[in-house]
Amino acid sequence: MPPALLPDSIQVFERGWLSSNNILLHGRDDAALIDSGYVTHAPQTLALLRHSLGGRPLDRLFNTHLHSDHCGGNALLQAHYGCHTAIPASEADKVRHWDVDALSFKATGQQCARFGFEATVSPGDRLMLADMEWQALGAPGHDPHSLIFYCAQEGVLVSADALWENGFGVIFPELDGGSGFAEARATLDLIDSLDVSVVIPGHGRVFNDVGGALERAYSRLDYLSSDPVRNAQNAIKVLLKFLLLERQRILVADVPALLRGMPLFGEANRRFLHQETIALADWAVSQLVKAKAARIESEYLLNEI
Repeated sequence: MPPALLPDSIQVFERGWLSSNNILLHGRDDAALIDSGYVTHAPQTLALLRHSLGGRPLDRLFNTHLHSDHCGGNALLQAHYGCHTAIPASEADKVRHWDVDALSFKATGQQCARFGFEATVSPGDRLMLADMEWQALGAPGHDPHSLIFYCAQEGVLVSADALWENGFGVIFPELDGGSGFAEARATLDLIDSLDVSVVIPGHGRVFNDVGGALERAYSRLDYLSSDPVRNAQNAIKVLLKFLLLERQRILVADVPALLRGMPLFGEANRRFLHQETIALADWAVSQLVKAKAARIESEYLLNEI
C-alpha cells in the first residue's frame, strides 16, 4: 500500500509474526510508540527507533494489549529512554504486582522482561498523538483487555490483533472456559461502524480494503465459532509456531514437553481436543510442515518463513 495513505507523522515498522508491528507517531513536541514487539527483538526495536528519531527521545509508550509480542520491548525502551508508559487500565494490578499467573506470558510459554508503567488507558479515553486526536476503544475477543486506537480526523485505525488484512489473532479466552467469540464479533461490528480508510494491524502490512478485511474476518469467525475445536487446534499450531519463530529450530522429540509446559495448551486439550500430548504434538508438527511453515531436517523442526 502506498505510504502516502498514512500521514507523514505516522511511521510503521512492519515486524513479522514474532514481534508485533511498531507504530511511531512524530508530534511537534514529543514522539510516541504504540507496541514494542517481542523481548528477543528488543535490541532491534531500539535500533529502529534510534535511527528514525535521530537523537530525539521517545517520550511516550503505549500498549494495545499485554501479549508478549506487543510489550516485550517495554523494559529495554524504558531503560534507554525513560519513556512514560501507558497500559490498558484493566491490566494495571497484574503488572504492578507482576502476577505471572494472571499475565499471559507463563500460560503461553513466552518471555517478557518485567516493566513498569506510569499511566493507564481505558476505553473512551482521548489521546493526542502526532498532534492528532485519537480515541481508545475496547476491543475484546483475541484478548479481553485489548484496546484499539482510532483517529477520526484521518480515518486511521490501529487495530492491534482485532483485525488483520486476513483474519485476526487467536481467540484465547475461549481456550480456558471464557467467552471470546461473541466479543470478537462485537469488536468487528464496532470497527465496521467507524469511518476507517486505512488500518494499521498488529501484524502484517498496512491496508485500506477495510470492507474486504472485515468480510474475511466475519467468515473466519463464523468458521471457528461453529466448532470451538477449530479454535483450539489453531491455537496449538500458533503456540508451536511462535516457539519456532523464537528459537528457529527445535528437536522434534522435545515438542511434546514444550507444549506440555504451557498451561494454556493443557486447558485447550482438556476442554476440546482430548488427545495424548505426543499425538497432538505430532499433529501440530505435521500441520506446520504441511503449511510450509516449518520443515524437518534430521531430528530437528526448523522454522520456515
